[in-house]
Amino acid sequence: MKHIVVLSGAGISAESGLATFRDSGGLWEGYDINDVATIEGWYRDKKRVLEFYNLRRKQAALASPNDAHLALKKLERSYKVSVITQNVDDLHERAGSSDVVHLHGMLREARSETDPDLIIDIAEKPIEIGDLADGGTQLRPNVVWFGEAVPMIEKAAEITESADIFIVVGTSLAVYPAASLVHYVKDRAEKYIIDPSSTEMHLPEPWIHIKETAAVGLPKLVNKLLQNA
Repeated sequence: MKHIVVLSGAGISAESGLATFRDSGGLWEGYDINDVATIEGWYRDKKRVLEFYNLRRKQAALASPNDAHLALKKLERSYKVSVITQNVDDLHERAGSSDVVHLHGMLREARSETDPDLIIDIAEKPIEIGDLADGGTQLRPNVVWFGEAVPMIEKAAEITESADIFIVVGTSLAVYPAASLVHYVKDRAEKYIIDPSSTEMHLPEPWIHIKETAAVGLPKLVNKLLQNA
């Protein structure tokens, strides 16, 4: 069975109504990235950081998977499918994808502010000042902030190297180290990028560029791959 690896980014979730910090009218409007997405911001004003992520968590819980998420589940009929996502929502899981690696953590999880291995699932519940992990430390969002290590990147690279087919969807490949994964794709692999822009994003080798949004272009590609399976 051929192995399809998908690298997904904010664009796929945006079509479910989840705005990103790059959207001028998005969730991050009114919040400075340095205040809510860095460890320095956390120690400067924990209450503000928790307020921001509580809002994001609530909105993510209200969102539904779109046609792009659902299309990836369909691929599992005929392929081994691994999804590597930069997104912190759980829309891939709710769509039914069975193998999802979250590079930047998950909104529905909280962890100790001092021990990254102390993680609990909180679903859509808020985190408040005084909510503690085992050991008595304050809980924080289990989200990788700017400047922090990306603990799943090595696993993601190993998965990428095994791809027979590699699909990039919903990302401009501007965020590192996630963007570096394209350099681990084997020469023999089929390579697709689904993005409505006209740029080729400086990809290292010839790729098939589907110039449509995720919710339109990905279902088309999935149908083609299922026909050829």
